[in-house]
Amino acid sequence: MSEDTTEATPVAELGFEAARDELIHVVRTLEAGGQDLDSSLGLWERGEELASRCEEHLAGARKRIDDVLAAKEDGSERGDGADAE
Repeated sequence: MSEDTTEATPVAELGFEAARDELIHVVRTLEAGGQDLDSSLGLWERGEELASRCEEHLAGARKRIDDVLAAKEDGSERGDGADAE
C-alpha cells in the first residue's frame, strides 16, 4: 500500500476492509517511529478519520442486524402461523 494511493482515496469512499487495512498500516507506521512531527500528525489525523469510517460501517452493520432481529421478533409476536393448529 503506497502513501500516494492512500492519500488519493477520500476516507468517505473507503469500504470497511479498505479503511481497516489502511488504519492498520497507519498505526504500524506511527509505532515504528522515525517520522517527523508534521508527518506523524498527518498520519494521526488520517488514522482518526479511518477509525471513524470503520465505526460508521460497524454501526450500519449493527443496525442491519438489529432490524433483521426486530423483524423476526415481530413475526413471532404476531403469530406467523408456526404455532397455529
